[in-house]
Formats: sequence, C-alpha cells, structure tokens
Amino acid sequence: MADASGYQHDVPGGAAWSLILRRGSTLRLAALGADAVASMLLYAADDRWERLNVPDTLKAQMSARIHPPMVLMSDMGRALASVTGSSSDWHDAITGHSVDADLARFGPSDYGRDRNGWRRSARSLLLDELYGHGLGERDLHATVNWFVKVRPGGDERGTLGYVPGHTAAGDWVCLRAEQDLLVVFATAPHPLDPAARWRPAGVRAVVAPGDPAPADDPSRAFRAESARALAAAERSAR
Repeated sequence: MADASGYQHDVPGGAAWSLILRRGSTLRLAALGADAVASMLLYAADDRWERLNVPDTLKAQMSARIHPPMVLMSDMGRALASVTGSSSDWHDAITGHSVDADLARFGPSDYGRDRNGWRRSARSLLLDELYGHGLGERDLHATVNWFVKVRPGGDERGTLGYVPGHTAAGDWVCLRAEQDLLVVFATAPHPLDPAARWRPAGVRAVVAPGDPAPADDPSRAFRAESARALAAAERSAR
C-alpha cells in the first residue's frame, strides 16, 4: 500500500495493490498487455463506510458503462473520483469480479506449489488488501472493471459476453480524486473471459499531484447529477 502524491508502480497480472490517493491527485492506469483488467474498489479514506456505489453511478448518469467524463459516486451521493480521460469509451461495471469458482478450469493452484504463480481470484486478492486496512468481506462492493467490455449474448436470457481484444498494451484510463481515497484493485482475469490459459496482464499505475475539478471541468458539465455529486464532495472537504 502506498500513500501516493507522485509515484509509479507496476502491478503484475493476477495480483492486487492499494493506495491512498489525495484529493486532486490523478491515477493513470495503463494496460501492460492485451486483455488487462483492473477490478477496482473505492472508499473515502477518512470515513471508509462511504464507498463507491456502482448502481447509483450508472443510473444517475444514464449509462450502462463507465467512460469519460463520468463521475464515480459514493453511496452518500458525493463524487469520489472523475474519469478525466481514457483510450477507451467502455469500461465494465455490471458483471462483477472473479471468484474462486471462476478459476476452476485452470486446475488446482496454491502458494506452496506455484509460489508467485499462484492463481487467485479477484475476490481473494481484494480481500487480502482490504484486511490490511481493517476492512473485510462486508466491505466488498461492486467493482469497476477497467479495460473490460461486455456485450449482449444474443439469447432470450439476456446473457452478457466478454469482448476479447478490447484492450491492448498501452491502453489507459485516468482518474482524478475528488476526495481523499482508499483505492484497491486486482488484476485477475475477468470472470467472463473465456481464455483457456492463465495469462493475466499487468497494469501500470502512475500517480501525479493535481487540483480538484475546476468550474469548467467536463465532468461537472456532463450531467446535472454529476455536477451535484462534485458540489457535495466539495462541501464535505471544506
């Protein structure tokens, strides 16, 4: 875990990382390989009962995907972060993160045998990071899966399918913290990824200092709901 004001860190595929991201700072994630995933949890750093609410974020901004210049909203209606830019206009937030059962097709794996190649689900990795911050299972919430696109499966059940090749090495997304944040993410494969081999790609995280959203910021102008969430975060920061 890092308390980051200017930092770069490469997170290997099938791993997890967490950091404190200060208000106004930016976090740029870049895929280090094809089909990278960063399944992310967000919490207010000082009041961790306040955390990302994915359903409200999507509903309030009339979207089924995350893209710039959307605001990531908390369960208190406040902005946690804004998506300031991305090489992609589609990041999944409705299909969740992988659990241990999703890894069964790769065969058994444990640390004693596989060491750093131990295959672990996003849920397991995220929980390990949360435990280090005094949080646990009850604090898990729906994730944003950066770099992932899903689409309707074309059947009557309304299933969703993973889109292979949506992300290539070098693709990126940038977030600006609208509050001091605890950021946690895992780079395990997406649960709908049909790949037969375990080859999760890593993600580079670059943190830079910055300023909160200006008056003419695109995220503020995106929707009235986005502007209200930013204003609520600003009031709480005074």
